[in-house]
Amino acid sequence: MQYSSVLSAGILALACLACAVVIGKARQRYGEADQPALFCAQLGFLLPAAAATVGVMRYAVDPSWQAAHLWLSQASSFLGLPLLGLAALTLGRGWACSRANWGRVLLGLCAFFELFRQMNLLDDYRLLLNLATLLLIAYAGAIQWPRRTPLCAATAVAGLLLLARWAVGNDGLIGPLRHIDASQALLTPAYPLLAWLLLTLPGNTEDCVNGENPVKTL
Repeated sequence: MQYSSVLSAGILALACLACAVVIGKARQRYGEADQPALFCAQLGFLLPAAAATVGVMRYAVDPSWQAAHLWLSQASSFLGLPLLGLAALTLGRGWACSRANWGRVLLGLCAFFELFRQMNLLDDYRLLLNLATLLLIAYAGAIQWPRRTPLCAATAVAGLLLLARWAVGNDGLIGPLRHIDASQALLTPAYPLLAWLLLTLPGNTEDCVNGENPVKTL
């Protein structure tokens, strides 16, 4: 049993699940225009929560869970994270996107994944997709200027995700620390901070309850 990996994966799963629950509760106070974006944000948090939970099973119970862990980790990277970036952009700009358009986004992400998989270019696609997502998150925070807090939060989220996914990696050791443990340790604060950022963005204020953004803190 990899005790450190079990612990880091378990904490990450709880953090992501808490984010999904908080977003779900906050959805009740938002208008119809923001519901699709917040639902997709929930999905974006639930995918890494599921991946981390299966990771606990892999490291604590049976290594045969590896295939499911890798599949869910891919889903988190190729679908969950981009959905969070697009949700940040939509809420940050105050755009009202229909459920149909978000459905097309989901189908498009799945289609592009399969296309690049068939072309054996998944690593390049992952790099471009994740970089684009981090830029969207940073942009969503930057356009809230002169409010500094969203910009700082967005920058911190982008930095943590960047370190977790590329600078740290997922194999080998960093001294006594496994790369996967360091990666999960960096993701653990990144996701709650991103959830907090999403709930501080204005959204479609014309359609919010009482005409204003209802949630300012996580």
